Amino acid sequence: MRIIHIGGPTVLLEIEGWRLLTDPTFDAPGRTYGFGWGTSSVKLAGPAVASDALGPVDAVLLTHDHHGDNLDEAGRALLPGVGTVLTTTAGARRLGGNAQGLATWGSTTLTKPGHPTIEVTATPCRHGPPLSHPIVGDAIGFALRWDGQRHGALWISGDTVLYGGVKEVADRFDVGTALLHLGGVQFPITGPLRYTMTAREAVDLIGLLRPRTVIPVHYEGWKHFREPPERARQVLGDTVRWLPPGTPTDIEV
Repeated sequence: MRIIHIGGPTVLLEIEGWRLLTDPTFDAPGRTYGFGWGTSSVKLAGPAVASDALGPVDAVLLTHDHHGDNLDEAGRALLPGVGTVLTTTAGARRLGGNAQGLATWGSTTLTKPGHPTIEVTATPCRHGPPLSHPIVGDAIGFALRWDGQRHGALWISGDTVLYGGVKEVADRFDVGTALLHLGGVQFPITGPLRYTMTAREAVDLIGLLRPRTVIPVHYEGWKHFREPPERARQVLGDTVRWLPPGTPTDIEV
């Protein structure tokens, strides 16, 4: 598998001839995005690959559609040109068109002549503290399996805190490669409450999953990330692969 970390949660995955894109964010930096209920953030860094340099995309894996740091205007403009958009059931209703909704633990398949079939399963996310769902809305992660994997499923955590639903992934899947959304998101209006995992929580989750490869994503480039990247690197150290943005990296799966 070849992977290019474009920035934030946006990753291009090249798998046996498939080209899959996660959470498309291609807007330029500098804009403030509102997330609802008095929360907002400023984008601090632009994408390492421009949207018009991507090339064809077979499918988009969209963890949620309603936050600008996971789907912005330039990313939204890409969606009609891809084959399939997999996202939450609520997100699919909002997006319409080629969007297909998956409930937690629901599965579907991506098929293309001459290429391996990829099974995609939606995994749990809780994008905030307990009882925050009415405010933060639905989000999902994705577990991908296909014939020829040697080390287990590819898992994309999505924006989530560490809680029982995420830990259940370790019970249901043998994870070979994990893309973990980090950053320790906080907002002034909600004080110490967190909306994504910290590096320390990632260490605990890695201990449960025991994957071959861990790749942090969505941990910098936005003002609402409260855990500095240097702190995350100190905590996680050499147990993970830090991908230089825009650089194709081959991962054994």
